[in-house]
Amino acid sequence: MSLFLNILFIFLARVCDVTMSTVRILMIMRGKAALAAFIGFFEVSVYVLALSRVIGDLDRPVLLIAYASGFAAGNYIGGLLEERLALGYATAQIISLEAADLIAAGLREQGFGVTILEGCGLEGTHKILHVLLKRRDIPCLLEAVRACDVNAFISVMDTRKILGGYFAKTKAK
Repeated sequence: MSLFLNILFIFLARVCDVTMSTVRILMIMRGKAALAAFIGFFEVSVYVLALSRVIGDLDRPVLLIAYASGFAAGNYIGGLLEERLALGYATAQIISLEAADLIAAGLREQGFGVTILEGCGLEGTHKILHVLLKRRDIPCLLEAVRACDVNAFISVMDTRKILGGYFAKTKAK
């Protein structure tokens, strides 16, 4: 095989296997072990093929560079894919000193479930809005909150599992 095709194969194989690794880890974190194992089978197969090309021809440093570059590109693409897929759930906590009720009403109008808790901060008591949502709905939530209060404090955390409760579909804009 020509050197160029070998370099291209190694690079693309690494991009594929590292991207699969990102998705596999995401599936494990989301509790989908069977799917993660299935992805892992193909991931390691591609990895071994790419590695064997480099190990089999160590006197060509350009192959190692292709291998490392594919790894870096695979991490980047895997991160983009993970953001695009936005699988799973998140928990958002919103603190607004001025518009908590308005934000809660707006979020509920859009189909989000909102629980209001009372908190005590430096400036006295205030409302804390607690929202469980699908990760893909985070941009919609942030836009809705910012439309009511640009100074609201928003914290978004990954949520592994949700059991019970109110979970309606958000309305399309």
